[in-house]
Amino acid sequence: MPLPEPRITQEKPWVDSLTIGEVLRKTAQAFPDHDGLVFPKINLHMSYAEYDRQVDTIAKGLLALDIHKGDHVALWATNVPEWPLLQMATARIGAVLVNINPAYGLHDLEYALTQCDMKALFLIDRFRSSDYFAMLTTLMPELKEPGTIANEKFSFLKSVVSIRSNAPDGMLRWEDFLARGKVVDDFILADKAGVVEPDDLVNIQYTSGTTGRPKATMLSHRNILLNAYYVAECQSITEKDLMCIAVPFYHCFGCVMGTLGAVVRGAAMVSPAEYFDAAATLETLESEKATVIYGVPTMFVAMLEEKDVDSRDFSALRTGVMAGALCPPNLMRDVIERMGADEITIAYGLTEASPVITQTRTGDPVELRVETIGKPLPGIEVKIIDINDGGKTLGVGQPGELCCRGHNVMLGYYKNSEATEKTIDADGWLHSGDVAVMRKDGYYKITGRIKDMVNRGGEKIFPDEIEAFLLTQGAIEEVAVVGVPDKKYGEELCAWIRLHKSKTLSEDDIRAFCKGKIAHYKVPRYMKFVESFPLTVTGKIQKFKIRQQAAKELGFEV
Repeated sequence: MPLPEPRITQEKPWVDSLTIGEVLRKTAQAFPDHDGLVFPKINLHMSYAEYDRQVDTIAKGLLALDIHKGDHVALWATNVPEWPLLQMATARIGAVLVNINPAYGLHDLEYALTQCDMKALFLIDRFRSSDYFAMLTTLMPELKEPGTIANEKFSFLKSVVSIRSNAPDGMLRWEDFLARGKVVDDFILADKAGVVEPDDLVNIQYTSGTTGRPKATMLSHRNILLNAYYVAECQSITEKDLMCIAVPFYHCFGCVMGTLGAVVRGAAMVSPAEYFDAAATLETLESEKATVIYGVPTMFVAMLEEKDVDSRDFSALRTGVMAGALCPPNLMRDVIERMGADEITIAYGLTEASPVITQTRTGDPVELRVETIGKPLPGIEVKIIDINDGGKTLGVGQPGELCCRGHNVMLGYYKNSEATEKTIDADGWLHSGDVAVMRKDGYYKITGRIKDMVNRGGEKIFPDEIEAFLLTQGAIEEVAVVGVPDKKYGEELCAWIRLHKSKTLSEDDIRAFCKGKIAHYKVPRYMKFVESFPLTVTGKIQKFKIRQQAAKELGFEV
Protein backbone atom coordinates (compact mmCIF):
# COMPACT_ATOMS: atom_id res chain seq x y z
CA MET A 1 0.00 0.00 0.00
CA PRO A 2 1.50 3.40 -0.97
CA LEU A 3 2.08 6.10 1.61
CA PRO A 4 -0.50 8.92 1.77
CA GLU A 5 -0.16 11.55 -0.95
CA PRO A 6 1.62 14.73 0.17
CA ARG A 7 -0.77 17.55 1.02
CA ILE A 8 0.53 20.76 2.57
CA THR A 9 -2.85 21.53 4.15
CA GLN A 10 -3.07 18.16 5.92
CA GLU A 11 -3.78 18.80 9.62
CA LYS A 12 -2.24 15.61 11.01
CA PRO A 13 0.28 13.92 8.73
CA TRP A 14 0.62 10.15 8.91
CA VAL A 15 3.95 10.39 10.76
CA ASP A 16 2.50 12.52 13.58
CA SER A 17 1.84 9.70 16.07
CA LEU A 18 4.70 7.40 15.07
CA THR A 19 8.33 6.91 16.03
CA ILE A 20 11.22 6.95 13.56
CA GLY A 21 11.53 3.16 13.75
CA GLU A 22 7.85 2.72 12.95
CA VAL A 23 8.02 5.16 10.01
CA LEU A 24 10.94 3.28 8.44
CA ARG A 25 9.05 -0.01 8.88
CA LYS A 26 5.93 1.33 7.18
CA THR A 27 7.93 2.82 4.32
CA ALA A 28 9.75 -0.50 3.83
CA GLN A 29 6.42 -2.29 3.71
CA ALA A 30 5.01 0.21 1.21
CA PHE A 31 8.09 0.25 -1.10
CA PRO A 32 10.18 -2.85 -0.29
CA ASP A 33 11.96 -2.95 -3.65
CA HIS A 34 12.61 0.78 -4.00
CA ASP A 35 16.12 2.08 -3.36
CA GLY A 36 16.43 3.47 0.16
CA LEU A 37 20.16 4.17 0.35
CA VAL A 38 22.41 4.81 -2.65
CA PHE A 39 26.18 5.34 -2.35
CA PRO A 40 27.51 5.40 -5.93
CA LYS A 41 31.20 5.57 -5.00
CA ILE A 42 31.03 2.16 -3.35
CA ASN A 43 28.39 0.81 -5.73
CA LEU A 44 25.79 0.42 -2.99
CA HIS A 45 22.09 0.34 -3.83
CA MET A 46 20.13 -0.81 -0.76
CA SER A 47 16.38 -1.42 -1.04
CA TYR A 48 14.02 -0.25 1.67
CA ALA A 49 13.36 -3.85 2.66
CA GLU A 50 17.09 -4.45 3.14
CA TYR A 51 17.46 -1.07 4.86
CA ASP A 52 14.83 -2.11 7.41
CA ARG A 53 16.42 -5.54 7.90
CA GLN A 54 19.87 -4.08 8.49
CA VAL A 55 18.46 -1.61 10.98
CA ASP A 56 17.03 -4.55 12.94
CA THR A 57 20.41 -6.29 12.87
CA ILE A 58 22.19 -3.19 14.16
CA ALA A 59 19.48 -2.59 16.78
CA LYS A 60 20.10 -6.11 18.11
CA GLY A 61 23.82 -5.34 18.25
CA LEU A 62 23.06 -2.28 20.34
CA LEU A 63 20.90 -4.33 22.72
CA ALA A 64 23.74 -6.84 23.03
CA LEU A 65 25.99 -3.96 24.11
CA ASP A 66 23.47 -3.22 26.86
CA ILE A 67 22.15 -0.12 25.06
CA HIS A 68 18.52 0.55 25.95
CA LYS A 69 15.89 3.26 25.85
CA GLY A 70 17.31 6.60 26.95
CA ASP A 71 20.97 5.59 26.63
CA HIS A 72 23.19 7.95 24.62
CA VAL A 73 25.06 6.61 21.61
CA ALA A 74 27.55 8.95 19.93
CA LEU A 75 28.41 8.76 16.24
CA TRP A 76 31.61 10.38 14.97
CA ALA A 77 31.75 9.80 11.24
CA THR A 78 31.49 11.28 7.78
CA ASN A 79 28.73 10.37 5.29
CA VAL A 80 29.14 6.60 5.36
CA PRO A 81 26.26 4.08 4.97
CA GLU A 82 26.49 3.15 8.64
CA TRP A 83 25.44 6.70 9.59
CA PRO A 84 21.76 6.49 8.57
CA LEU A 85 21.65 2.82 9.58
CA LEU A 86 22.76 3.70 13.11
CA GLN A 87 20.43 6.67 13.16
CA MET A 88 17.45 4.44 12.49
CA ALA A 89 18.66 1.61 14.74
CA THR A 90 19.15 3.79 17.81
CA ALA A 91 15.73 5.33 17.23
CA ARG A 92 14.10 1.91 16.87
CA ILE A 93 15.09 0.86 20.41
CA GLY A 94 14.63 4.30 21.97
CA ALA A 95 18.31 5.14 22.37
CA VAL A 96 19.50 8.70 21.82
CA LEU A 97 21.86 9.39 18.94
CA VAL A 98 24.49 12.06 19.69
CA ASN A 99 25.89 13.64 16.51
CA ILE A 100 29.61 14.40 16.68
CA ASN A 101 31.00 16.85 14.12
CA PRO A 102 33.59 15.08 11.91
CA ALA A 103 35.76 18.21 12.08
CA TYR A 104 36.08 18.10 15.87
CA GLY A 105 39.60 18.30 17.25
CA LEU A 106 40.86 16.97 20.56
CA HIS A 107 39.46 19.81 22.66
CA ASP A 108 36.01 19.63 21.02
CA LEU A 109 35.89 15.84 21.34
CA GLU A 110 36.81 15.89 25.00
CA TYR A 111 34.01 18.35 25.72
CA ALA A 112 31.40 16.31 23.83
CA LEU A 113 32.48 13.02 25.43
CA THR A 114 32.17 14.44 28.93
CA GLN A 115 29.08 16.61 28.35
CA CYS A 116 26.65 14.20 26.69
CA ASP A 117 27.10 11.12 28.93
CA MET A 118 27.47 8.72 26.01
CA LYS A 119 27.34 5.01 26.78
CA ALA A 120 28.78 3.93 23.42
CA LEU A 121 30.83 5.62 20.72
CA PHE A 122 30.85 4.59 17.07
CA LEU A 123 33.58 6.11 14.89
CA ILE A 124 35.50 5.88 11.66
CA ASP A 125 39.30 5.97 11.59
CA ARG A 126 39.94 9.44 10.21
CA PHE A 127 38.65 12.55 8.45
CA ARG A 128 41.14 14.34 6.21
CA SER A 129 44.19 14.99 8.43
CA SER A 130 42.43 14.09 11.69
CA ASP A 131 43.33 10.68 13.15
CA TYR A 132 40.28 9.73 15.21
CA PHE A 133 41.90 6.70 16.82
CA ALA A 134 44.93 8.73 17.91
CA MET A 135 42.73 11.46 19.40
CA LEU A 136 40.63 8.97 21.30
CA THR A 137 43.60 7.08 22.73
CA THR A 138 45.15 10.40 23.76
CA LEU A 139 42.07 11.07 25.85
CA MET A 140 41.77 7.44 27.04
CA PRO A 141 45.23 5.85 27.06
CA GLU A 142 43.97 3.10 29.36
CA LEU A 143 41.63 1.54 26.82
CA LYS A 144 41.63 -2.15 27.72
CA GLU A 145 39.81 -5.18 26.29
CA PRO A 146 37.07 -4.69 23.68
CA GLY A 147 33.81 -3.66 25.33
CA THR A 148 35.53 -2.49 28.52
CA ILE A 149 36.32 1.15 29.21
CA ALA A 150 38.02 2.22 32.44
CA ASN A 151 38.27 5.99 32.67
CA GLU A 152 36.94 8.11 35.52
CA LYS A 153 36.57 11.21 33.34
CA PHE A 154 34.39 9.39 30.82
CA SER A 155 32.63 7.15 33.31
CA PHE A 156 29.47 6.74 31.21
CA LEU A 157 31.35 5.30 28.23
CA LYS A 158 31.26 1.50 28.15
CA SER A 159 31.90 0.57 24.51
CA VAL A 160 33.78 1.93 21.50
CA VAL A 161 33.02 0.47 18.08
CA SER A 162 35.09 1.06 14.95
CA ILE A 163 32.93 1.29 11.84
CA ARG A 164 36.01 0.43 9.76
CA SER A 165 37.50 -3.04 10.03
CA ASN A 166 40.84 -1.76 11.34
CA ALA A 167 39.98 -1.46 15.01
CA PRO A 168 42.86 -0.93 17.46
CA ASP A 169 42.98 -2.62 20.87
CA GLY A 170 40.16 -1.60 23.15
CA MET A 171 37.63 -1.16 20.32
CA LEU A 172 35.11 -3.53 18.83
CA ARG A 173 35.17 -4.08 15.10
CA TRP A 174 31.90 -3.47 13.26
CA GLU A 175 31.64 -7.13 12.25
CA ASP A 176 32.10 -8.27 15.86
CA PHE A 177 29.53 -5.76 17.03
CA LEU A 178 26.97 -7.17 14.57
CA ALA A 179 27.86 -10.74 15.54
CA ARG A 180 27.02 -10.03 19.19
CA GLY A 181 23.49 -9.09 18.17
CA LYS A 182 22.78 -12.56 16.76
CA VAL A 183 21.93 -13.81 20.24
CA VAL A 184 19.13 -11.24 20.59
CA ASP A 185 15.70 -12.64 19.76
CA ASP A 186 13.26 -10.85 17.43
CA PHE A 187 10.69 -10.82 20.23
CA ILE A 188 13.11 -8.96 22.52
CA LEU A 189 13.72 -6.34 19.83
CA ALA A 190 9.98 -5.93 19.25
CA ASP A 191 9.42 -5.57 22.99
CA LYS A 192 12.07 -2.85 23.25
CA ALA A 193 10.72 -1.00 20.20
CA GLY A 194 7.19 -1.18 21.59
CA VAL A 195 7.91 1.14 24.53
CA VAL A 196 9.33 3.98 22.41
CA GLU A 197 7.06 7.05 22.22
CA PRO A 198 6.89 9.86 19.61
CA ASP A 199 7.70 12.56 22.17
CA ASP A 200 10.78 10.74 23.53
CA LEU A 201 14.21 12.31 23.13
CA VAL A 202 15.88 10.67 20.11
CA ASN A 203 18.68 12.98 18.97
CA ILE A 204 21.23 15.38 20.46
CA GLN A 205 22.87 17.84 18.09
CA TYR A 206 25.51 20.36 19.12
CA THR A 207 25.21 23.99 18.10
CA SER A 208 28.22 25.65 16.47
CA GLY A 209 29.47 27.21 19.67
CA THR A 210 31.10 30.22 17.98
CA THR A 211 30.37 32.43 20.98
CA GLY A 212 31.08 29.87 23.69
CA ARG A 213 30.77 26.18 24.43
CA PRO A 214 28.48 24.29 22.03
CA LYS A 215 25.03 23.61 23.48
CA ALA A 216 23.49 20.15 23.17
CA THR A 217 20.10 20.52 21.48
CA MET A 218 17.59 17.80 22.42
CA LEU A 219 15.11 16.74 19.72
CA SER A 220 12.26 14.24 19.85
CA HIS A 221 10.99 11.73 17.26
CA ARG A 222 8.01 14.01 16.64
CA ASN A 223 10.18 17.14 16.34
CA ILE A 224 12.27 15.84 13.49
CA LEU A 225 9.77 13.54 11.77
CA LEU A 226 7.25 16.35 11.28
CA ASN A 227 10.01 18.68 10.13
CA ALA A 228 11.27 16.15 7.61
CA TYR A 229 7.72 15.50 6.45
CA TYR A 230 6.79 19.12 5.80
CA VAL A 231 10.14 20.05 4.22
CA ALA A 232 9.64 17.16 1.77
CA GLU A 233 6.06 18.22 1.10
CA CYS A 234 7.13 21.77 0.30
CA GLN A 235 9.12 20.17 -2.53
CA SER A 236 6.33 17.72 -3.51
CA ILE A 237 8.70 14.79 -2.96
CA THR A 238 7.30 11.29 -3.55
CA GLU A 239 8.66 7.74 -3.75
CA LYS A 240 9.71 8.49 -7.35
CA ASP A 241 12.34 11.03 -6.30
CA LEU A 242 16.09 10.55 -5.85
CA MET A 243 17.48 12.97 -3.27
CA CYS A 244 21.15 13.93 -3.67
CA ILE A 245 22.33 14.79 -0.15
CA ALA A 246 25.60 16.74 -0.45
CA VAL A 247 25.45 18.09 3.11
CA PRO A 248 26.96 16.21 6.10
CA PHE A 249 24.73 13.73 7.91
CA TYR A 250 25.85 14.92 11.36
CA HIS A 251 24.14 18.27 10.70
CA CYS A 252 20.35 18.70 10.92
CA PHE A 253 20.25 19.50 7.20
CA GLY A 254 21.58 16.01 6.49
CA CYS A 255 19.98 13.83 9.16
CA VAL A 256 16.54 15.47 9.35
CA MET A 257 15.78 17.07 5.99
CA GLY A 258 17.95 14.47 4.24
CA THR A 259 17.88 10.95 5.68
CA LEU A 260 14.49 11.30 7.38
CA GLY A 261 13.06 13.35 4.52
CA ALA A 262 13.71 10.43 2.20
CA VAL A 263 12.20 7.86 4.58
CA VAL A 264 8.94 9.73 5.20
CA ARG A 265 8.25 9.84 1.45
CA GLY A 266 9.82 6.57 0.33
CA ALA A 267 12.35 8.44 -1.82
CA ALA A 268 15.90 7.23 -2.48
CA MET A 269 18.64 9.00 -0.54
CA VAL A 270 21.77 9.37 -2.67
CA SER A 271 25.12 10.25 -1.05
CA PRO A 272 27.73 11.48 -3.57
CA ALA A 273 30.79 11.35 -1.27
CA GLU A 274 31.91 10.96 2.34
CA TYR A 275 32.27 14.72 2.55
CA PHE A 276 31.45 17.47 0.12
CA ASP A 277 33.13 17.22 -3.26
CA ALA A 278 31.75 19.47 -6.01
CA ALA A 279 32.86 17.24 -8.90
CA ALA A 280 31.52 14.08 -7.24
CA THR A 281 28.19 15.78 -6.56
CA LEU A 282 27.79 16.86 -10.19
CA GLU A 283 28.73 13.37 -11.36
CA THR A 284 26.14 11.86 -9.02
CA LEU A 285 23.41 14.26 -10.10
CA GLU A 286 24.00 13.23 -13.71
CA SER A 287 24.70 9.50 -13.41
CA GLU A 288 21.97 8.72 -10.86
CA LYS A 289 19.46 11.08 -12.51
CA ALA A 290 18.79 12.76 -9.20
CA THR A 291 15.64 14.85 -8.98
CA VAL A 292 16.45 16.66 -5.71
CA ILE A 293 19.60 18.46 -4.52
CA TYR A 294 20.40 19.65 -0.98
CA GLY A 295 23.23 22.06 -0.26
CA VAL A 296 24.36 25.28 1.41
CA PRO A 297 25.19 28.32 -0.77
CA THR A 298 28.96 27.73 -0.78
CA MET A 299 28.39 24.21 -2.11
CA PHE A 300 26.31 25.50 -5.01
CA VAL A 301 28.97 28.14 -5.73
CA ALA A 302 31.62 25.39 -5.88
CA MET A 303 29.49 23.24 -8.19
CA LEU A 304 28.80 26.12 -10.56
CA GLU A 305 32.53 26.86 -10.74
CA GLU A 306 33.33 23.38 -12.03
CA LYS A 307 34.47 23.60 -15.67
CA ASP A 308 32.09 20.96 -16.98
CA VAL A 309 28.95 22.03 -15.09
CA ASP A 310 27.26 23.50 -18.17
CA SER A 311 27.94 20.46 -20.34
CA ARG A 312 26.38 17.91 -17.96
CA ASP A 313 22.88 16.46 -18.25
CA PHE A 314 20.77 17.53 -15.28
CA SER A 315 17.48 17.04 -17.06
CA ALA A 316 16.08 14.95 -14.19
CA LEU A 317 16.82 17.62 -11.56
CA ARG A 318 13.63 19.28 -10.40
CA THR A 319 13.79 20.69 -6.89
CA GLY A 320 15.82 20.79 -3.70
CA VAL A 321 16.74 23.01 -0.80
CA MET A 322 19.33 25.74 -0.45
CA ALA A 323 19.72 26.66 3.20
CA GLY A 324 22.18 27.07 6.07
CA ALA A 325 23.25 30.65 5.26
CA LEU A 326 22.27 33.71 3.26
CA CYS A 327 21.05 32.48 -0.14
CA PRO A 328 21.91 35.19 -2.69
CA PRO A 329 19.16 35.70 -5.31
CA ASN A 330 21.70 35.65 -8.15
CA LEU A 331 22.99 32.27 -6.96
CA MET A 332 19.47 30.88 -6.77
CA ARG A 333 18.80 32.04 -10.33
CA ASP A 334 22.05 30.44 -11.53
CA VAL A 335 21.05 27.10 -9.98
CA ILE A 336 17.65 27.34 -11.68
CA GLU A 337 19.00 28.37 -15.06
CA ARG A 338 22.28 26.42 -15.27
CA MET A 339 21.41 23.29 -13.31
CA GLY A 340 17.74 23.08 -14.22
CA ALA A 341 16.40 22.97 -10.66
CA ASP A 342 13.32 24.97 -11.67
CA GLU A 343 11.46 24.25 -8.43
CA ILE A 344 14.32 24.65 -5.93
CA THR A 345 13.29 26.08 -2.56
CA ILE A 346 14.87 28.07 0.26
CA ALA A 347 14.49 26.88 3.84
CA TYR A 348 15.27 28.83 7.00
CA GLY A 349 15.69 27.65 10.56
CA LEU A 350 18.08 26.58 13.27
CA THR A 351 19.02 23.38 15.06
CA GLU A 352 16.79 24.28 18.00
CA ALA A 353 13.84 24.37 15.59
CA SER A 354 14.39 20.82 14.30
CA PRO A 355 15.59 22.70 12.06
CA VAL A 356 13.18 24.37 9.57
CA ILE A 357 10.82 27.20 10.50
CA THR A 358 9.94 28.68 7.12
CA GLN A 359 10.30 27.45 3.55
CA THR A 360 9.28 28.44 0.05
CA ARG A 361 7.18 26.02 -2.00
CA THR A 362 7.79 24.54 -5.43
CA GLY A 363 4.68 26.27 -6.75
CA ASP A 364 5.74 29.72 -5.56
CA PRO A 365 6.68 32.30 -8.21
CA VAL A 366 10.43 32.48 -8.86
CA GLU A 367 10.60 35.92 -7.26
CA LEU A 368 9.37 34.52 -3.94
CA ARG A 369 11.68 31.53 -4.12
CA VAL A 370 14.79 33.64 -4.67
CA GLU A 371 13.96 36.74 -2.63
CA THR A 372 12.40 35.34 0.57
CA ILE A 373 12.79 32.53 3.09
CA GLY A 374 9.19 31.47 2.56
CA LYS A 375 6.35 31.15 5.03
CA PRO A 376 6.02 28.98 8.15
CA LEU A 377 5.64 25.23 7.85
CA PRO A 378 2.17 23.93 8.84
CA GLY A 379 1.74 23.74 12.61
CA ILE A 380 4.34 26.43 13.31
CA GLU A 381 3.53 29.95 14.50
CA VAL A 382 5.92 32.80 13.74
CA LYS A 383 6.04 36.33 15.12
CA ILE A 384 8.46 39.26 14.92
CA ILE A 385 9.24 41.04 18.19
CA ASP A 386 10.91 44.34 19.02
CA ILE A 387 14.50 43.74 20.12
CA ASN A 388 14.58 46.80 22.37
CA ASP A 389 11.01 47.08 23.65
CA GLY A 390 10.43 44.09 25.88
CA GLY A 391 9.31 41.71 23.18
CA LYS A 392 6.47 43.77 21.74
CA THR A 393 5.00 42.05 18.66
CA LEU A 394 5.66 43.98 15.47
CA GLY A 395 3.64 44.27 12.29
CA VAL A 396 4.28 43.97 8.56
CA GLY A 397 7.50 45.55 7.36
CA GLN A 398 8.95 46.14 10.83
CA PRO A 399 12.31 44.42 11.50
CA GLY A 400 12.71 42.52 14.73
CA GLU A 401 13.66 39.14 16.18
CA LEU A 402 11.97 36.13 14.60
CA CYS A 403 10.37 33.77 17.13
CA CYS A 404 8.48 30.54 16.54
CA ARG A 405 6.26 28.13 18.44
CA GLY A 406 4.98 24.68 17.54
CA HIS A 407 5.89 21.04 16.97
CA ASN A 408 9.42 21.97 15.87
CA VAL A 409 10.63 23.57 19.11
CA MET A 410 13.36 21.53 20.79
CA LEU A 411 12.92 19.80 24.14
CA GLY A 412 15.70 21.99 25.52
CA TYR A 413 19.48 21.97 25.95
CA TYR A 414 20.91 18.90 27.64
CA LYS A 415 22.16 19.71 31.15
CA ASN A 416 21.76 23.44 30.54
CA SER A 417 18.43 24.68 31.90
CA GLU A 418 19.69 28.27 32.13
CA ALA A 419 20.38 28.45 28.39
CA THR A 420 17.06 26.71 27.67
CA GLU A 421 15.14 29.36 29.62
CA LYS A 422 16.93 32.12 27.71
CA THR A 423 16.04 30.56 24.36
CA ILE A 424 12.45 29.36 24.98
CA ASP A 425 10.26 31.80 26.91
CA ALA A 426 7.48 30.98 29.35
CA ASP A 427 4.89 30.96 26.57
CA GLY A 428 6.82 28.41 24.49
CA TRP A 429 8.26 30.83 21.92
CA LEU A 430 11.71 29.91 20.61
CA HIS A 431 13.86 33.02 20.11
CA SER A 432 15.98 32.64 16.99
CA GLY A 433 18.47 35.46 17.43
CA ASP A 434 17.81 36.43 13.80
CA VAL A 435 16.38 39.72 12.61
CA ALA A 436 13.58 39.34 10.08
CA VAL A 437 10.76 41.22 8.37
CA MET A 438 7.30 39.89 7.53
CA ARG A 439 5.88 40.91 4.16
CA LYS A 440 2.23 41.64 3.43
CA ASP A 441 1.88 38.26 1.72
CA GLY A 442 2.98 36.36 4.85
CA TYR A 443 6.45 35.55 3.53
CA TYR A 444 9.56 36.48 5.49
CA LYS A 445 13.00 37.93 4.81
CA ILE A 446 16.03 37.63 7.08
CA THR A 447 17.97 40.87 7.48
CA GLY A 448 20.68 39.83 9.93
CA ARG A 449 21.83 38.17 13.13
CA ILE A 450 21.38 40.12 16.37
CA LYS A 451 24.85 39.09 17.53
CA ASP A 452 26.36 40.19 14.19
CA MET A 453 24.81 43.67 14.34
CA VAL A 454 27.36 46.44 13.96
CA ASN A 455 26.91 49.64 15.97
CA ARG A 456 28.69 52.37 14.02
CA GLY A 457 28.42 55.58 16.02
CA GLY A 458 24.85 54.77 17.01
CA GLU A 459 23.80 53.55 13.56
CA LYS A 460 22.77 49.89 13.84
CA ILE A 461 23.79 47.95 10.74
CA PHE A 462 23.08 44.32 9.87
CA PRO A 463 25.88 42.83 7.72
CA ASP A 464 23.52 40.50 5.83
CA GLU A 465 21.87 43.55 4.26
CA ILE A 466 25.22 44.86 3.02
CA GLU A 467 26.23 41.43 1.72
CA ALA A 468 22.99 41.04 -0.21
CA PHE A 469 23.53 44.43 -1.84
CA LEU A 470 27.18 43.82 -2.75
CA LEU A 471 26.25 40.50 -4.37
CA THR A 472 24.21 42.41 -6.92
CA GLN A 473 27.53 43.69 -8.32
CA GLY A 474 28.18 41.16 -11.06
CA ALA A 475 31.89 40.68 -10.37
CA ILE A 476 31.44 39.59 -6.73
CA GLU A 477 31.05 35.84 -6.16
CA GLU A 478 31.00 35.76 -2.34
CA VAL A 479 31.26 38.35 0.41
CA ALA A 480 31.33 38.41 4.20
CA VAL A 481 30.84 41.64 6.13
CA VAL A 482 31.81 41.97 9.81
CA GLY A 483 32.26 44.69 12.37
CA VAL A 484 35.77 45.64 13.52
CA PRO A 485 36.85 48.03 16.31
CA ASP A 486 37.16 51.72 15.52
CA LYS A 487 38.41 54.52 17.81
CA LYS A 488 36.01 57.13 16.45
CA TYR A 489 32.78 55.23 15.77
CA GLY A 490 33.23 52.24 18.06
CA GLU A 491 32.83 49.87 15.11
CA GLU A 492 33.37 50.01 11.38
CA LEU A 493 32.42 47.66 8.55
CA CYS A 494 34.97 45.35 6.99
CA ALA A 495 34.18 43.31 3.85
CA TRP A 496 36.03 40.22 2.70
CA ILE A 497 35.32 39.78 -1.00
CA ARG A 498 35.88 36.90 -3.41
CA LEU A 499 35.52 37.79 -7.07
CA HIS A 500 34.44 35.62 -9.98
CA LYS A 501 37.52 34.02 -11.49
CA SER A 502 37.22 35.98 -14.73
CA LYS A 503 36.51 39.35 -13.08
CA THR A 504 38.62 42.18 -11.67
CA LEU A 505 37.52 44.91 -9.29
CA SER A 506 39.12 47.51 -7.05
CA GLU A 507 38.05 49.06 -3.75
CA ASP A 508 37.29 52.29 -5.59
CA ASP A 509 35.08 50.39 -8.02
CA ILE A 510 33.06 49.00 -5.11
CA ARG A 511 32.74 52.40 -3.43
CA ALA A 512 31.56 53.89 -6.71
CA PHE A 513 29.01 51.07 -7.04
CA CYS A 514 27.69 51.81 -3.54
CA LYS A 515 27.51 55.60 -3.91
CA GLY A 516 23.97 56.87 -3.98
CA LYS A 517 22.50 53.37 -3.63
CA ILE A 518 23.05 52.68 0.08
CA ALA A 519 23.64 55.03 3.01
CA HIS A 520 27.23 56.24 3.30
CA TYR A 521 27.67 54.61 6.70
CA LYS A 522 26.76 51.23 5.20
CA VAL A 523 29.66 51.33 2.74
CA PRO A 524 32.46 49.11 4.20
CA ARG A 525 35.42 51.21 5.26
CA TYR A 526 37.78 48.26 5.01
CA MET A 527 37.88 45.77 2.16
CA LYS A 528 40.00 42.71 1.50
CA PHE A 529 39.99 40.58 -1.63
CA VAL A 530 40.39 36.90 -0.76
CA GLU A 531 40.52 33.54 -2.54
CA SER A 532 38.62 31.67 0.15
CA PHE A 533 36.87 32.01 3.51
CA PRO A 534 37.20 30.07 6.77
CA LEU A 535 34.36 27.56 6.67
CA THR A 536 32.66 25.11 8.97
CA VAL A 537 32.40 21.49 7.80
CA THR A 538 28.85 22.31 6.65
CA GLY A 539 30.15 25.07 4.39
CA LYS A 540 29.10 28.07 6.49
CA ILE A 541 31.44 31.08 6.58
CA GLN A 542 32.94 31.50 10.05
CA LYS A 543 32.52 35.21 10.59
CA PHE A 544 34.06 35.19 14.05
CA LYS A 545 37.35 34.06 12.53
CA ILE A 546 37.16 36.79 9.89
CA ARG A 547 36.43 39.35 12.60
CA GLN A 548 39.39 38.18 14.67
CA GLN A 549 41.82 38.20 11.76
CA ALA A 550 40.61 41.53 10.37
CA ALA A 551 40.90 43.21 13.77
CA LYS A 552 44.40 41.79 14.21
CA GLU A 553 45.48 43.04 10.78
CA LEU A 554 44.16 46.50 11.68
CA GLY A 555 46.10 46.51 14.93
CA PHE A 556 43.23 45.82 17.36
CA GLU A 557 42.99 43.03 19.92
CA VAL A 558 39.67 41.15 20.15
